[in-house]
Amino acid sequence: MTNRRTMLGVLGGAAMLAFGATQGVAQEVTLKLHQFLPAQANVPKLVLDVWADNVEEASEGRIKIDRFPSMQLGGRPPELMDQAIDGVADIVWTVVGYTPGRFPSTEVFELPFMMTNARAASRAYWEMFEKHMKDTEFQDVHILGTWVHGPGLIHSSRPVATPEDLQGMKIRGGSRSVNSLLTKLGATPVGMPVPAVPEGLSKGVIDGTTIPWEVTAALKVPELVGNHTEFTGNALYVLTFVLAMNKAKYESLPDDLKQVIDDNSGLEFSVFAGGTQADADGPARAAAVERGNNIITLDEAQTAVWREASQPIYDEWVADMEGKGIDGQALIDEARMLIDKYTE
Repeated sequence: MTNRRTMLGVLGGAAMLAFGATQGVAQEVTLKLHQFLPAQANVPKLVLDVWADNVEEASEGRIKIDRFPSMQLGGRPPELMDQAIDGVADIVWTVVGYTPGRFPSTEVFELPFMMTNARAASRAYWEMFEKHMKDTEFQDVHILGTWVHGPGLIHSSRPVATPEDLQGMKIRGGSRSVNSLLTKLGATPVGMPVPAVPEGLSKGVIDGTTIPWEVTAALKVPELVGNHTEFTGNALYVLTFVLAMNKAKYESLPDDLKQVIDDNSGLEFSVFAGGTQADADGPARAAAVERGNNIITLDEAQTAVWREASQPIYDEWVADMEGKGIDGQALIDEARMLIDKYTE
């Protein structure tokens, strides 16, 4: 009888251990993070890897995040959002404007001369995302962060100081709004994802590009063009980004692992991401200065000419939003109010 009890105790203990092991395995998860830039570029290195490392550490190793740069899981950058929705990737980082018009409310931050600085705009973006976009335009994904980069500017093969200087130039535009502005100023906008810019410049497919300073180093833009046009005050433009997660994958996580994701995402992460990108502008600009490139910094009066030229973009955007049942002017007013509120 004693031997039988001992055996039952051993078997029962083994069963409990097996059950515990099974439970442990069931609560461990590997997530695939997919994005379009090389692993050594600023955003993967300074933002995405930091986020992923923090999540792994906070989960005590129960969440593992496999990182796939440069579209290694296949597809093209404009397909990233659908990859998150369809579960091809568990998490994606992407430029919202890669699918123009699909997430229209985000475009309010991409309008010319809207942005003061990346931290203020990213904070405003997250607040407006939660209020206007979370349960509408982004209802098919779980958004982890929303942010913008530092000031967008023009990098070109020949100097650009006035709107007239753009006449006849082929310029890669960063967003739908920028492309509209380029068209109005006599340039030909060329749509292409950021990774295609170096080849486009080297082969003469484009004469210039609109990107922030921080991206120029990874793309070797200062080696391909010699002129860079900066603006005083608000930025010529910015792009909106999201870090998006497959909704079903997020919902499938145990509550404590959901909490780990939540604790490392949201408002503060968005501000960190936008600010980190903007902080990387300085070293990249310094590298162009060191090369002896021509940096044209437009003063307030010169910038005002460009701002005036951009006003029709606002009018067209408001009309376009009205056609989608969205009060575009109200979004502009709210975005400006929040950006001003958070601008230090």
